[in-house]
Amino acid sequence: MKKTIALFVVGMMSLVLAACGGNGEEANGQSGDGGKIKIVAAHNQTSPENPYQIGMEEFKKAAESSDANIEVEVHAGTLGTSESELVEKLKLGGADVVLVSPGFMSKTGIKEIDLFALPYVFDSYDHWEKVVDGEIGNQMADIINKKSNNDFKLLGYWTAGVRHYYGKKPLNSLEDIEGLKYRTQTSGAVANYWEETGAVPTSVAWGELYQALQQGVVDAAENAYPYFVQQNHHKTENGKYITETGHDYTTRFLLINGKKFDSYTEEQKQAVMDAAKAAVKKEREALYTQEEEYKQKAIDEGAEVNQIDRQPFIDLAKPIQDKTAEEVGVTDMLEKIREMK
Repeated sequence: MKKTIALFVVGMMSLVLAACGGNGEEANGQSGDGGKIKIVAAHNQTSPENPYQIGMEEFKKAAESSDANIEVEVHAGTLGTSESELVEKLKLGGADVVLVSPGFMSKTGIKEIDLFALPYVFDSYDHWEKVVDGEIGNQMADIINKKSNNDFKLLGYWTAGVRHYYGKKPLNSLEDIEGLKYRTQTSGAVANYWEETGAVPTSVAWGELYQALQQGVVDAAENAYPYFVQQNHHKTENGKYITETGHDYTTRFLLINGKKFDSYTEEQKQAVMDAAKAAVKKEREALYTQEEEYKQKAIDEGAEVNQIDRQPFIDLAKPIQDKTAEEVGVTDMLEKIREMK
């Protein structure tokens, strides 16, 4: 009888140890002892051809091919198509790695990142890469980590392309945009800029924009070729005229939950950083290639593309850049960015 009771106690203890992660792998995917970790990576785009998805798949491939015992689960829009949802999930542990834009990150209280979203702060991809891959990019990464109390750790800078105007009529001068209901940010420096042009910033969810253009809820929108062409916005009456304003060489932040990252072994940390580096390279390559591909696709399918003198737009942006930089305390960084052009 005593032997039976002893065996029962040992068995129960084994079950308890297993439930508590006694096998070296914690239930929440964290591990500090080399056990297998699962990383949930998410972005808000649903197209399998999107550069976001291509970059995330490269992150998965590189992380899982390491010797660090890592599994990556990629979600393309399935954890939410709203970036604010993804930021919240990252903070609360519903996702481990997410991709978000400056506009949504600034809502977390990290106002300095608005610098990277200001119209015409960058004038080419070469300029953008020099900034984000250099001293200023490192400085911004430190700001994100410290101001979020380590909720967010930057793994790398991705791009969502160079954004252009598209609408129900082409722009031949700055005056042509006046009065247009324009789908863009409706608060902050970006909204202030478009209000200065005379446009009326209007809020429409990305997933509802095709219908909004088709039904005349908005007169125009702005985005990069791979994004709006993949969604067929150029096939609507209010999206067929594309004017290459080139107002935003976009920055996207690849973030990991910093506290969870700190729980990994040194080998796992290095594997994640190496995978992020590979993903940055792959995502940028995909985007740069798709810029031309989808521009041509838009033209082939009936869209009309025209160039415009950007200088009046650039001149209008400068005082807004200065004011925003002063308000968020990054005037020195803005000056350095300008010097790198």
